[in-house]
Amino acid sequence: MTTPAINSWQAVREEVLRRLQTRIWKPGEMIPNEADLAEELGCARVTVNRALRALSDAGLLERRRKAGTRVALHPVRRATLEIPMIRQQVEDAGHTYGYQLLSRHAVAPPPKVASQMNSARGAFLHLVARHLQDDVPFVAEDRWINLATVPAAAAQDFLTVSANEWLLQHAPFSRADIAFSAQAATPDMADILHTQVGHPLFVTERTTWVETRSVTFVRLSFAPGYRMQTEI
Repeated sequence: MTTPAINSWQAVREEVLRRLQTRIWKPGEMIPNEADLAEELGCARVTVNRALRALSDAGLLERRRKAGTRVALHPVRRATLEIPMIRQQVEDAGHTYGYQLLSRHAVAPPPKVASQMNSARGAFLHLVARHLQDDVPFVAEDRWINLATVPAAAAQDFLTVSANEWLLQHAPFSRADIAFSAQAATPDMADILHTQVGHPLFVTERTTWVETRSVTFVRLSFAPGYRMQTEI
């Protein structure tokens, strides 16, 4: 039977997934190489590569350079984390979004932030903002932007569009380091989030990178009651 031509990496992914689920390709078995799959499916080799990378990232395939791609013997489902656009996150939940810039300064970062961003020199932009959900504080954003990596940020006032949203639209990244913790609200955070000093907050700290150059470091402190959800 001739396989119809496929024009997107998502369609290639679904076809490969079908073959895995129906055991056309069995656990531990080598699958055809990218060039052969591209010819069979009527698409570009780069399209096949993108699809196989996605399935490898999902733990369903094992890829080895110069050794080919094998069906995973013991597939491992991995939690999927994305960098959310906070405005969209609030609106998608059916709430009204609000945003307030609290401070914006071009200043050298403290040693801990400089170490986290692997950059002790150069120009940085420090922003503190509050995101609202139905006029109630939702999350406090404390962010440092490396202007050596994202010089266009220096011209942005961030009065109406948050750094979170602007960076997602204008500053691509290749990887991110993320940490999660519960932290007691400091007086500053308690004031921003309208809660009590010492109240436990869910906090995420994230550094994004383009290769070896840091893009931004952000600490997001969520108001009490926030619940994070993902899928595996």
